Amino acid sequence: MVNLEEEIVKHYRSWCGSDALKIEKIAASGSYRQYFRVIGASGSIVAAYNRDVRENLAFLKFTRHFRAMHLPVPLVLYSSPDSAFYLLEDLGDTTLYSALTKLRRKENYIHPDIVKIYLKVIELLPSFQIIAGHSIPFSYCYPRPAFDRQSMMWDLNYFKYYFLKLARVSFDEQLLEEDFNAFTGFLLEAPGDHFMYRDFQSRNIMIHNNTPWFIDYQGGRKGALQYDLASLLYDAKADLPEDFRGQLVNHYINTVTKLSSLEETNFRKYFDGFVLIRILQAMGAYGFRGYYENKPLFLQSIPYAVKNLKILLDRDHIPVKLPMLMKALGEIIGNPGFSSIRATSSDLNVKIFSFSYKKELPADESGNGGGFIFDCRALPNPGRYPEFADLTGKDRLVVDFLRKEPEVDAFLNHVFSLVSQSVRNYTDRGFKSLMVSFGCTGGQHRSVYSAEELSKYLVEKFNVKVELNHTNLTL
Repeated sequence: MVNLEEEIVKHYRSWCGSDALKIEKIAASGSYRQYFRVIGASGSIVAAYNRDVRENLAFLKFTRHFRAMHLPVPLVLYSSPDSAFYLLEDLGDTTLYSALTKLRRKENYIHPDIVKIYLKVIELLPSFQIIAGHSIPFSYCYPRPAFDRQSMMWDLNYFKYYFLKLARVSFDEQLLEEDFNAFTGFLLEAPGDHFMYRDFQSRNIMIHNNTPWFIDYQGGRKGALQYDLASLLYDAKADLPEDFRGQLVNHYINTVTKLSSLEETNFRKYFDGFVLIRILQAMGAYGFRGYYENKPLFLQSIPYAVKNLKILLDRDHIPVKLPMLMKALGEIIGNPGFSSIRATSSDLNVKIFSFSYKKELPADESGNGGGFIFDCRALPNPGRYPEFADLTGKDRLVVDFLRKEPEVDAFLNHVFSLVSQSVRNYTDRGFKSLMVSFGCTGGQHRSVYSAEELSKYLVEKFNVKVELNHTNLTL
């Protein structure tokens, strides 16, 4: 197994010749790529690790191409010889989505500062699609060089198997397959010789120095202009007002006509079709991550996707008959369960403590009692070694020591399983508080490490509030 922090330290040193002082894992999203913020003498950078080397090569090649075209994408600082690791310029933590939600005061309201950013994003998108797209190295596209029939069928089947089937929506498989073929045939009529960013949505647009910067285009390929615009405007949880979407479509068309010939009527003819396939692809992802991988946070996007489906079907601008698909979508829209999926619960507050058994146990201030107390004293003890005496379970050397011990891994897997069961149950029952404590001899190494690991696990897997308290470290 790859020790990621050791590898990051090694590659960081190869890049700048000095040691990393601090490594922090960046919260995971929907991909299997792993990101870390690395702080050292050269400032803050981002390290990425991905075992899918072909995907990495696409990202690196596209990034260098976009940089050469003076487009706002992160600078690649370094890539490892095997291309599994790369280091990037740090653009911060503010995405367009986080800025949008922070400034949203009520439904159907978009703050004027966010309006300006969206307009700027719309103005920049054709530069990726058309200007840079004319000379982009499509041979590096992965997994397909174009958004062709095969790519479309992958997306539609993703929706079928990971949403319709897992959510138990009824349909005739043969008739649905016929609709899929008719639908892809219609979409393929649209011109598709531009660069298609593929995942052009608000979480992949960073706000850095008050301007938009762009990331996560490694799935880019040749395709139609409409797809990326549809991805941005019908980004589920961004929940943009429909009139604002119309304004942005008009702004996009005006921008594109300044760069190349665009027949507006023809563009609009296919636009809703690309909105639909993008929504279906996203719903497949929500089903896969939520139902199949049991990550409830992804299920929270379903009501927004259903809302977008209803808007789209009410408009009825897709000029191709898709009777079985429309029947299935009607069942989704008509099922109130899909429009009101509860959050895993942002109301549940999980308080995690580390403590020393030489002192008092952490007090339960909620008044509910219960929760978990895990005894870490049976685990290998870094405190017995002089080199760890002044360190804690948050320090890299101690973390590396404990991660190499199989007993620690087995212990934490049991902890994760038990606590997850309670989180799900407490969420369903509307409980507000859960307390988890880890104790060891000194409250410095094993308990601190375990508390940190559970905190990361819960933040990644569930939408809950986590409060982390190291009682012995604050004395």
